[in-house]
Amino acid sequence: MIYLERLNGTGFVLNAELIRELESTPDTIITLVSGDKIVVRDPVDEVVSAVIEYKKRIHPGMPT
Repeated sequence: MIYLERLNGTGFVLNAELIRELESTPDTIITLVSGDKIVVRDPVDEVVSAVIEYKKRIHPGMPT
């Protein structure tokens, strides 16, 4: 799970396993495996870093 902020500043937690695609248009748009889209304040590189850190926590010892 990763913590993100919607454009209105509301924080929420997203299951990182559900992310299919990230876009920067210039807002960050997260497309989920379901096809739903979420627009967030967090820049794409920060979302990617959060997902990587999440993966490291749940799969310790996996090569990065």
